Amino acid sequence: MRNRSWKYLFPVLYGLVVYFTIRLLLDSVTGMKFWERRRWGQTSLEIVYTVLVSFIFVWVFRRLFRWFDQRWPHEYSTRRIVRELLYVFLVNLIFQNAFLTTFCALTDDGAQWYDIADVNTIPLLYVLIYYGIVRSRTFLKAYIDGKIQLEKITNDQLQTELKFLKAQYHPHFLFNALNTIYFQMDENVAEAKKSVEKFSELLRYQLYDQQQTVPVSQEVRYLQNFIELQEIRSSDKLQLSVHFDGKLNGQQIYPLLMLPLVENAFKYVGGDYWIRIEALVDRDELHFSVTNATPGKIPIPVSDQKAGGIGLDNLRRRLQLLYPEKHHLRIEKKEGEFLADLVLKFNS
Repeated sequence: MRNRSWKYLFPVLYGLVVYFTIRLLLDSVTGMKFWERRRWGQTSLEIVYTVLVSFIFVWVFRRLFRWFDQRWPHEYSTRRIVRELLYVFLVNLIFQNAFLTTFCALTDDGAQWYDIADVNTIPLLYVLIYYGIVRSRTFLKAYIDGKIQLEKITNDQLQTELKFLKAQYHPHFLFNALNTIYFQMDENVAEAKKSVEKFSELLRYQLYDQQQTVPVSQEVRYLQNFIELQEIRSSDKLQLSVHFDGKLNGQQIYPLLMLPLVENAFKYVGGDYWIRIEALVDRDELHFSVTNATPGKIPIPVSDQKAGGIGLDNLRRRLQLLYPEKHHLRIEKKEGEFLADLVLKFNS
C-alpha cells in the first residue's frame, strides 16, 4: 500500500520541486515575483501542467530503466553507466523541450533565452539526482544478489569436494577392515564373526549416523570400535595406550577427522612397537594426539601413499574446508617416533 501511494505521490512532489525551482530562478533574473501575480489562474495552470508532465516524465524514465536492465542484464560496469547517462541526457533534452519549452512559449511574454536555459538545466539536474537514487538501488541489489549467488556456487563446489574426499576414504576403510577379517578366518572363525559385527557397526555409523556434525561421544565410540578391530590383527607385543577424556560428551564436531591419524599409527607402527592415543577437552577445544613408535631408519611419509587411501593431504584439505581458521594440525617425525597432534574448535 505504501509503495502504491508513493508511486502517485512522487511525480506530484517532483513536478512541484521542478516548477518552483524554475520560477525562482526566472524571477531572480527578471525581477518578477510570481507569488504577487494578480492572475492566480496562470500560476495554477503552470503548476497543474508541470505536475501532469511529471507523471509522463516519471513513466517514461521508469520504462527507460527497465529497458536498460533488459538490454544489459548482467553488465554492471562504468561503461554501462556512461551509456545510460547518455540516454538519460538525450531523452531529458527531447522531453523538456517538447513539453516545457513549448509551454513557456505560449505563456507570459513568450520563451526568452533564460527560459530555455532554465528549462533545460534545472530538470536535467533533478533527473540526474533521480537517476542516481533509483539506479544505485538497482545496482546495489544486483551486487548483493551476485555475491549471494557466488557464495552459493562456492559453497556447492566445497560440498562437492567434501563428498569426493569422503568417497576417497570409504574404499580405504573397507580394504583395511576386510583385510583384517580375511586373516582372522584362517585362525579363528568365531573371532572373525565378532570382527564382522564390529565392522558392521563401523559401516552403519558411516552410512546412517553421519549428520553434518555429530556429538564427539559418537566419534569416540567409533574410534574405540576401530581400535579394537585393529588390535585383532596386531601383534601381541603391541603396547597400546588409549585415553579419552570423560568430558568428551555432547560437543559437536564433523565426523571421521580423527580416524586417519589412528589409521596411520597402526599402519606405520614399528621399532619398539607402541602406540599412544589421547583425546582431551580444553575449554572449547578438542586436543587429539596420536604417537607411535617407528623403525628408526625408515622414513614415515607426511602424506599417505597416493594409491593407498585417504592420506594426510586429504585430511588437511577437509580441515581447511570444515574448520577454516579453527584448527591446527601438527605433524612431527623424529627418530623412532611419529607424532600427529590435532586441535579443533568445537562447533557451537
